[in-house]
Amino acid sequence: MKGLLSRMKAALSGDATPVTSAPVAPTPAPTPSSSLPPTPESPAIDDPDALLVNAYCTVGELPAIDFPHGSLARRDLSDPELTPHLQGFVNYVAGRGDGQMTSTRYHVIRHLQRVRQHLSLQVPPAAFDDFARWAERANALVFLPDSSVRDPRGALLIDAEGNPPDPTAVLPYPPDARARKARNDADITARGWRVALHLPPVPGEAEVRLRTPAEVLARASALCAVAFRAKTVHTDAPIPPAELFERLPLAHAALSPAESAFFATDPPADEAAAELSWRFECLPVLEWALGLRDTLSFPDGTEDAPLALLEIPAEELMARAPQLRLRPTAEILDALDLHLRLHWMLRQARMDQQAPPDGVSPGVVAERHYALNWLTCFEDAEWDHVDTPT
Repeated sequence: MKGLLSRMKAALSGDATPVTSAPVAPTPAPTPSSSLPPTPESPAIDDPDALLVNAYCTVGELPAIDFPHGSLARRDLSDPELTPHLQGFVNYVAGRGDGQMTSTRYHVIRHLQRVRQHLSLQVPPAAFDDFARWAERANALVFLPDSSVRDPRGALLIDAEGNPPDPTAVLPYPPDARARKARNDADITARGWRVALHLPPVPGEAEVRLRTPAEVLARASALCAVAFRAKTVHTDAPIPPAELFERLPLAHAALSPAESAFFATDPPADEAAAELSWRFECLPVLEWALGLRDTLSFPDGTEDAPLALLEIPAEELMARAPQLRLRPTAEILDALDLHLRLHWMLRQARMDQQAPPDGVSPGVVAERHYALNWLTCFEDAEWDHVDTPT
């Protein structure tokens, strides 16, 4: 592989002209966030070959900047300008060349949607290799003054003209995310099922943002109330909403707009009740994430375990609420990664007009994927608007 220095020099040689619609000169954060690690004083470098580099990092905490640099500016998601800036960058990437979605373009866009830190800094040639190693630890994509998007070591991913990517380019994913994908691909293959090798890993532990335990408990309570109303409202023994909310004291305040509308309609339409009754399958995920159940079984549709929320008296649940903690992040991401891959397999079978493989339930997988995407703040969507792309 060519060295980073030669890649950078090649990138800036010739008559490349920056594209005005690209994020060529992002507005720097006026003041570094106090949540970021401190860096040495970084005055402008008196080096004509110093390169202006923008690094788009997905990790929540940046590694220490341990290489020579100058004119550092940085911002995180607490800066209100970062989110629209990133959306503009996504639009830039999507519009290069013929605008057709490719695997590389998809992965770059997904990376930008996960960015949590943006740095703009000058890097002298002598520090290029050190910067590359830092960018790998920060899980960063790099934007250069020639309007190109590159991997941490300078290999081309996207350029202004939409040329093919460098075949040596490696899209940045944390090691634990790659290992998780490999394990689940191997597990699915061992079951004799089809795997999607092109599917990216889910976020790594250093990237992901989880809902708080209080949010998860409130959402689980609301789901429990919704699911029981949906399952019983058109039976001979419907459960009155007041009784549900008395049994689940956190539920009423946590209802989403769609769920509130469902409770406000008496009786709700059969279609709405049927759709929301499937949300019952989200509950084991949230209870498991809170440690209220020990295991999350494989989604084959055979589990019929009692709901923990209904086994715990309301008074006891409220007393325990402040002490609840989410289980280890790695376990939650293991479950998310598995259900993403199973969901793709099931959707692909439907597109191919084939029956789903025996031993996996399409409805259970879809609902669990929905709950896990909400739990991991996928696209920062609130409950009614969670997406489950594959």
